[in-house]
Amino acid sequence: MLMIGLAGTALAASEHPWLQAPGVSGVVLFARNYSSPGQLMKLVDDIREVGGDDMLIAVDQEGGPVQRFRDGFTRLPPLSAIGSVYDRDPEDAIRLAEEHAWIMSSELRASGVDFSFAPVVDLARGNAAIGLRAFHADPAVAAELSQAYVRGMHLGGMAAVLKHFPGHGSVAADTHKATAIDPRPLDVIRREDLVPFVEGMAAHAEAMMVAHVIYPEVDPQPAGFSSRWIKDILRSELGFGGAVISDDISMAAAGAAGGVTGRVHAHLDAGCDLVLACFPDVVDEAIAAVQDRAATSPERIAALRGAVASTWDSLNDNPQRERFIARIAALHAVEGKPSA
Repeated sequence: MLMIGLAGTALAASEHPWLQAPGVSGVVLFARNYSSPGQLMKLVDDIREVGGDDMLIAVDQEGGPVQRFRDGFTRLPPLSAIGSVYDRDPEDAIRLAEEHAWIMSSELRASGVDFSFAPVVDLARGNAAIGLRAFHADPAVAAELSQAYVRGMHLGGMAAVLKHFPGHGSVAADTHKATAIDPRPLDVIRREDLVPFVEGMAAHAEAMMVAHVIYPEVDPQPAGFSSRWIKDILRSELGFGGAVISDDISMAAAGAAGGVTGRVHAHLDAGCDLVLACFPDVVDEAIAAVQDRAATSPERIAALRGAVASTWDSLNDNPQRERFIARIAALHAVEGKPSA
């Protein structure tokens, strides 16, 4: 039910009970948890030694402004750079999306990390939090590149997490810092923002991260607290059978449900399978909040575990990886404003 954050680059003795708590399904890693590939692999091994082999380990390794592990990993350009290529050469952009995803996923899998919260399939329409993280403003282009990215992640042995359902790109506010309200009617959201999510689902993405954005024409609650969005639209209407994951409960826009306990309960009641408690200072209360909750669907959680992985030695000896890295490195020259 919970994916929790840890404090540092090594597992502290005080964090052992967290990993052994019945409601904890996994760990979310951040830059504060990373210093080198070797240190990361040791931390991953320690987490699983304490929490069990089934403990999920995840990270945000999108590229561009959101890449938690940098030294020792390929520097990944933002997804917007791929969208810029699409405007002049769609076929090359599709290949680049697959290659970007394969590099990201294969390096993480070689380190023992199960999955990245990727790809961002929001539309690139000026949101302060999304910015260069999105492929494109055009729903059809974003959908095509999202499908390619999911394919590349699967080739790298990694489950895909589409975010931030039902679309965070068309509202101005940053939900990390403020309440975000998208006043558009559902039919407009269906025609625009939902398109990349639907196509990503068709590519067999295993999970969906839900936005803290409020869409008052659909539900007065943020999407992550909304059974209308999760149970009625995502599950029943769109037929999604994978895992539904909350955004971080410490974000300002999650305050609509009150304190930590209220936020955890609101997400679970709405239909989320996993709730992210990313900061150590909220973990104790989050764990207490799930003491009497029913277990999350084991099939949905199992689908997020990484497949058999390459080693770093085999990756470093792989000439295809060298070619992909060279092509991805060239994308840094086209970093800039999101494609429109």
